[in-house]
Amino acid sequence: MNYTPIFNTKRTPKSSVYLKLIPFFCALTACVAMLFGCADPSTPKQSERMDTTATPKIKIGLSMDSLRVERWQKDRDIFTAAAEKLGAEVIVQSADGDERRQNEQAENMITQGVDVLVVIPKDSVAAAQIVQTAHAEGIKVIAYDRLIRESSPDLYISFDNEQVGYLQAEYLLRQKPKGNYFLLGGAPTDNNAQLLRQGQMRALKTAIDSGDIQLVSEGKHWAVNWDPRDALKKAEQVLTQTNNKVDAVVASNDGTAGGVIQALEGQNLAGTVLVSGQDAELAACQRIVKGTQTMTVYKPIHLIATKAAQAAVALAKDEEIAEATQTVNNGKIDVPSILLTPIQVDKNNLDEIVIKDGFHTRDAVYQTE
Repeated sequence: MNYTPIFNTKRTPKSSVYLKLIPFFCALTACVAMLFGCADPSTPKQSERMDTTATPKIKIGLSMDSLRVERWQKDRDIFTAAAEKLGAEVIVQSADGDERRQNEQAENMITQGVDVLVVIPKDSVAAAQIVQTAHAEGIKVIAYDRLIRESSPDLYISFDNEQVGYLQAEYLLRQKPKGNYFLLGGAPTDNNAQLLRQGQMRALKTAIDSGDIQLVSEGKHWAVNWDPRDALKKAEQVLTQTNNKVDAVVASNDGTAGGVIQALEGQNLAGTVLVSGQDAELAACQRIVKGTQTMTVYKPIHLIATKAAQAAVALAKDEEIAEATQTVNNGKIDVPSILLTPIQVDKNNLDEIVIKDGFHTRDAVYQTE
């Protein structure tokens, strides 16, 4: 009797079964390798990769009064380069001479999570709000070049601004020990302008008391926002009031000196009346070579900008600033300060000081018209 078996009694060879199981074992092995890290031992673990990114980059906010004056553009560029070289990121905002805008911009940078704010204040009193707001968020503040008053900034870095004013007036006094002097100050809202005037008066006091020096217009003129156009206007007024009887003008910076010299040129007095300045701007150096500006005070910008960048990074790391060996009272506290040394510059040492320092090229300063 023939029948068909229910089960296939023919057995599959073992080798065939093993071949079918190979893909399964390969997949299983790969999974185990992935789970237990059977990878290249040189590959960092996840925890190690996380550790390398655990410390975020330091973020510095640079709040500037404006960029209209030539020197501030140099400060910005040198500061930014120095901070980036130290591994920090810099956010720059310019208020274009508006204290309200500066306060708003500072708040914006605080919102962006800066670790340190470096502030060149438009208004030395209004900027106190920036310090207060920053400190409320645990952010440290450096007052750069200009002191912030009625507040508690963590550091003030500048040149000795009273000494700058002294150097301006002292130089002119040596050249013209007797005569009529016109003192033209900077922005009355700038604490530096007040310090400059203190230094100028310290240099002139003995000569004023003796009667050798007479101050025309009682020394009350100040150039709003350090504006050369306002300086021109004020100088024209004084020349008219004195019938051009002015022997020396203590102009507080190179921009205002330029306005004064323009007024003197209108009366054919440029090169006859002594004029001081500050900042060693290119145009001022060219005027010194030409003979229409008597002197300027050079403040090595690369020095203050680099030291400020270093200090900002150090403060972000909660490190002490060893160079802050002095203090300056701002009406509330004695602010830890770094005060650098300014230098008198005239046609005799212009090459040695300004050009040799790389601040300007000789070709630019001595360009022919």
